[in-house]
Amino acid sequence: MHVHRALPAIAVLVLALAACQREAPAGPGPAVSAPAIPAEPAPPGDQPDAYVPPAQATGTNVPAVVDGVVSFQGFGPAAFGSDAEQVRMAWGNDLGNARPSEPGGCYYLAPPAIGTSRYDIGFMVEGDRFSRIDVGNAGYTAPGGGKAGMARAEIERLYAGRVEAAPHKYVEGAHTLRVIDADGGTAALVFETDAGGTVTGWRIGVPPQVDYVERCG
Repeated sequence: MHVHRALPAIAVLVLALAACQREAPAGPGPAVSAPAIPAEPAPPGDQPDAYVPPAQATGTNVPAVVDGVVSFQGFGPAAFGSDAEQVRMAWGNDLGNARPSEPGGCYYLAPPAIGTSRYDIGFMVEGDRFSRIDVGNAGYTAPGGGKAGMARAEIERLYAGRVEAAPHKYVEGAHTLRVIDADGGTAALVFETDAGGTVTGWRIGVPPQVDYVERCG
């Protein structure tokens, strides 16, 4: 006669669970998330079309003034003859805190440098009136297409029949190239060259200020 021993309760439970697992159809298991792998930045050539790299301030070419904003009439909405506040509003950013040394004296409004880079543009005010713009930045275009860095021959081609050349007052072999307004206005455009005939800068404004070689000196 065999004696049946009762299985411990834990063993019965294990066997029952095993039987259920064998009978239950296999279903999809819980989703297992793969470990996150940081995405590598795309090389510049693979960037989407909308990608715009951050602006870099290099040399004196920062930032380029929109072509057409400098004209024989002035700077954008600030016409020659405007007051200093109108020039500040037309520029739309910091133009420093310069003031004349005496009432009505000559001085320049100019944006501060960005690090070691300069805008190389200045706005002359004399007699409390905006009278001239000085530019030394090759990124800015004078009305008619002239720029710093151009050869004298190119300036004479662009402004054919309107250029009056004269020896520079201080630089041996250099010249000033004075261009009159084709529309008959009183303002003039003056390019300065070095001894090799390359334009080093230009200014535009109304007489007599546009013809000051010494700026406010």
